[in-house]
Amino acid sequence: MTAIPPGTSSPRTAVLALGTFAVGTSGYVVAGLLPALTGELHISNAAAAQLVTAFAIAYALGSPLFAAVTGRWERRSLLTAALVVTALGNALAALAPGYVTLLLARIVTAVGAAVFTPAASAVAAQLTTPERRGRAVALVFGGLTIATILGVPLGSLLSQGLGYHAVFGLVAAFSLLGAVAVRLLLPRVTPPPPVSLAERFRVAKDPRVLAMLGATTLGCLAAFSVYTFIAPVLGATAGVHGTTVSVLLFCYGAGGAIGNVLGGRVTDRWGSKRPLLAVYVGITAALALLPLVATSVVGAGVILFAWGLCTWAFNPPIQHRLIELAPAHSGLVLSLNASAIYLGVGLSGLVGGFVLDHGGPSMLPEVAAMLTALGAAVVVFGWRARAAATRNEVPEPATVDA
Repeated sequence: MTAIPPGTSSPRTAVLALGTFAVGTSGYVVAGLLPALTGELHISNAAAAQLVTAFAIAYALGSPLFAAVTGRWERRSLLTAALVVTALGNALAALAPGYVTLLLARIVTAVGAAVFTPAASAVAAQLTTPERRGRAVALVFGGLTIATILGVPLGSLLSQGLGYHAVFGLVAAFSLLGAVAVRLLLPRVTPPPPVSLAERFRVAKDPRVLAMLGATTLGCLAAFSVYTFIAPVLGATAGVHGTTVSVLLFCYGAGGAIGNVLGGRVTDRWGSKRPLLAVYVGITAALALLPLVATSVVGAGVILFAWGLCTWAFNPPIQHRLIELAPAHSGLVLSLNASAIYLGVGLSGLVGGFVLDHGGPSMLPEVAAMLTALGAAVVVFGWRARAAATRNEVPEPATVDA
């Protein structure tokens, strides 16, 4: 299917956003369930965070593998099947009798999410024109920001009275609803030309692509090292717990929703370079200031809003940049980027748990700020690598970073 005129793709892209809301809530909800999980399963915060790690590593490994295996599938059927698998994984989590079974259920859930998110991003880009591509991708990722605004805080609130089993059951039901919506409302979309797994990784040899994937990994590692453990972090800095933490998660999510929209619009107007560097500077500053500002409920709300805004403005420019680098293989590079996202998320459970155990919750934001500063340096390297690469290749259009 070729690009269609602006305006006609928005309802279809909104259906894709509904799906990303389901898979986003599936992936992120553990952060809101941390107190319920530690209480009901009698495990530590670090052990509960391994549920995030299991999901993320399965996603990171599964995304390129399943993208290659399902390369010939018609896209609507693929997206529907992915959401059904996500629903199945959450249903298994709702019925899990203990920690090990819950861990396995998280892996099943990750398989569905690993297929859905990159395919949805590629379809959104395919259903619109190049000048609106940033906004289309931002709308799809808007489902993930809504997951942080509504899914995670509501999961946190519901778990206080109903337990974590009921929350996973509700996420399963919504994932199934998303599958039905995609099947009924999305048109058939022809799959892209088949790409082997070897070719998939050949694209990643481009140093410019590698730099963007590295920046994605570092950014997600930093963000989720703090976000996964946000309850103990806010307990240490602002002395808040329970329902107040859930309210503060709404502040983070609200900032994320605005940041995601702004990131898409700014990227469409100015290209990906300047927005991406600005976002990294903003994230680094927000994380570094978090322990100093989040000493009261108001201060915590303000800094979490700012942090969410900068963090979720990150996705549109970096995905736009990857599509610029490999326009003929957009689905391929986006699946690699999805792997990079969840590699960072997976490592965050390990790194965050280590810092939490050895340095305390107040040190987590400072370590994360150092990681995002390193990510900014990788972005700069990526653009220098681009300049070096184009001396021996066909030059890219001058308007790419205008």
